Amino acid sequence: MKNYIQAEEWNIIEEGFDPHLNKISESIFSLGNGRMGQRANFEETYTGDSLQGNYVAGVYYPDKTRVGWWKNGYPEYFAKVLNAAEWMGLELKLDGEVVDLNLCKVGEFKRVLNMKEGYLERTFTAELLSGKQIKVIAKRFFSIADDEIAALHYQFVALNFSGELTLTSFIDGDVKNQDSNYDEKFWDELNRIQDGNGSYLTMRTKKTAFDVITGLKTIVLNNGEKIALTAGTEIKDKYLAEAATFSITAGETVDIYKFATNLSSQNFESSALQEEAVKAVNAAAAKGFDVLLSEQAAAWATKWEEGDIIIEGDVAAQQAIRFNIFQLNQTYTGKDARLNIGPKGFTGEKYGGSTYWDTEAYCIPFYLSTAPQEVSRNLLVYRYKHLEKAIENAEKLGFSNGAALYPMVTMNGEECHNEWEITFEEIHRNGAIAFAIFNYIRYTGDSGYLKEYGLEVLIGIARFWKQRVNWSIDKKQYVMLGVTGPNEYENNINNNWYTSTLAQWCLQYAVEAAGIVKAGDVERYSEIVAKTALKEEEEFADWTAIAENIYLPYSEEHGVFLQQDGYLDKEQVLVSDLPASSRPLNQKWSWDRILRSCFIKQADVLQGMYFFEDNYDMESLRRNFDFYESRTVHESSLSPCVHSILAAKLNDGKRAYEFYLRTSRLDLDDYNNDTEDGLHITSMAGTWMSIVEGFAGMRVRDNQLAFTPFLPEEWTSFSFNIGFRGVQLKVKINKEAISIINNTKDVLDINIFNKSYDIPEGETVISYKGQLV
Repeated sequence: MKNYIQAEEWNIIEEGFDPHLNKISESIFSLGNGRMGQRANFEETYTGDSLQGNYVAGVYYPDKTRVGWWKNGYPEYFAKVLNAAEWMGLELKLDGEVVDLNLCKVGEFKRVLNMKEGYLERTFTAELLSGKQIKVIAKRFFSIADDEIAALHYQFVALNFSGELTLTSFIDGDVKNQDSNYDEKFWDELNRIQDGNGSYLTMRTKKTAFDVITGLKTIVLNNGEKIALTAGTEIKDKYLAEAATFSITAGETVDIYKFATNLSSQNFESSALQEEAVKAVNAAAAKGFDVLLSEQAAAWATKWEEGDIIIEGDVAAQQAIRFNIFQLNQTYTGKDARLNIGPKGFTGEKYGGSTYWDTEAYCIPFYLSTAPQEVSRNLLVYRYKHLEKAIENAEKLGFSNGAALYPMVTMNGEECHNEWEITFEEIHRNGAIAFAIFNYIRYTGDSGYLKEYGLEVLIGIARFWKQRVNWSIDKKQYVMLGVTGPNEYENNINNNWYTSTLAQWCLQYAVEAAGIVKAGDVERYSEIVAKTALKEEEEFADWTAIAENIYLPYSEEHGVFLQQDGYLDKEQVLVSDLPASSRPLNQKWSWDRILRSCFIKQADVLQGMYFFEDNYDMESLRRNFDFYESRTVHESSLSPCVHSILAAKLNDGKRAYEFYLRTSRLDLDDYNNDTEDGLHITSMAGTWMSIVEGFAGMRVRDNQLAFTPFLPEEWTSFSFNIGFRGVQLKVKINKEAISIINNTKDVLDINIFNKSYDIPEGETVISYKGQLV
């Protein structure tokens, strides 16, 4: 665990430059706007350790898979979000000497991510090998007010010398992904233009043929006077530069402004990219950096008004939750149903695909409460539009009759994950998608989604589960063989309780959903029956029979649901008995040793109890929680948040708070020693869940919003804003009471501590004794 980020409510602050931490900081200080983003790489030359990263949403490449052997049903490629052209690059030469912090003596150094207004500022002083001393202030942002624009203001001051500065501003498209197989590069240059309107480089991805234009206008002022730039004379592939050489005087300031755009053929005809890029860049330059930044601050103010969480009495916790909310809003805006949420967002390359089951299990609750309804709806529509691909994925594995298996990793609906124990066996992802449909309808009341999109998906998923189980003559029940549950430290196991429980629920919900659609719109239901060739009587009977007779392993001795058959055959060692030198297991132990151990990567049984908590009494939850948490190493970013929510439900304040702090500061403190690869964007939504579903105890039951609040001892109070079925609420919880401000004129019926209250416009306060105040 690292501990170098300073705690402050609205800012992420790093003081002092440690090259060994640079890649971690590049992740933490990343920027984005839902359409594009980049890691916090330095603008000027840096020859030290760095992971270069610029990304354009939805643009990917089908990289060659690299496995030693092949199996039927394997995907032919592994999709990768691509490192795109670098637009912010600057080369600074002082009398021929390059400014490079890897070669300089760095003095004062500070990075500040201003989350309130949405920009990154970096300041430093440095002494070059020649003794020349400089000061730099660099500020940049990706606009969420205009998601086609990014901007940079780079101020350079010569402190102790006068001399000649050669400045080169460039676009570098000759890039590759760090994780590319066989070191392949994924871009071809199509076109380049440099004129009075700036520099424009158009490139096309190999195979997938996405066209992306990177446009850039650079404005340079020396002590307030504009410096003319000329096109670079060095001609390199996929590289454009403008340069100027001029005299600088000690104490005077050089201001460099860069206005950039990345536009793709996803949103514009390829033939129109040049014209649209020029238009976007010129409009941005005409407004100027300060106006664009004020628009950015105003747009972020709206975001914070809708989704901020305020914690009093704990600065580290406050900073952490805002950092997580900030990164979620940078990653996904919901404007485009073709896009989804990558586990690393715009912060790194790992997990190459666009989406995992993380979106449905963890992210949708956040967007349901903090964004317009169409945002979470678009996340579900994304899966509906991939239904045919999901059916094709299942067919590759031998399934038929419209059975659908959604991919573990995907860009376009096609499975592109190439580890057999995941691709073939981690099939619980299907259940998360079905649960998201249920969760969305439960929260929004939008039952129309079932007939428009949802039922077709549920039918495909139910058909998959029907074919995936088989009847055990020995057990006289249906069993689920050869699966991998959420705990990926167990592979190719039988009867994973979580997977089978999800399958059981999916089969039941598909039958229920069909009945809802049929009762509400017979004509639409008939269309779906015809389209899916649904044999109602036969298929519903099969689904019901399987759900009623599926085998769910249970230990009478321990009074817990068994994670899978044979789990108790393992040596039962607790995490508390592990020496620190063994952690994390995935970096210290062989895979063979991990698979034979009882240790759990992340919530597995407890993930199911979180989804379906109303099915289990508190004692059952407590037994399972105590049994499995003591064996869980939390080496998945998705694990601590579920444990925090369940601990809060059990009134275990100490563990609830510990798990919250771990999930919320996972990246800021580099708990799992992997932040340098990029941030854990999808688990950040789990951080929000830890507070709103955990400490506030927010649920939707019987079409009613319900709260059972719990205040951590470390906090004086906490408050948050949510939207629920058109009503905007501000909820505040302190040591004495929960107060709810209804910001709309509609009266909302709310359940607090199992009592119903009508909340009119204005503030209502309920004490912890259940009395109106």
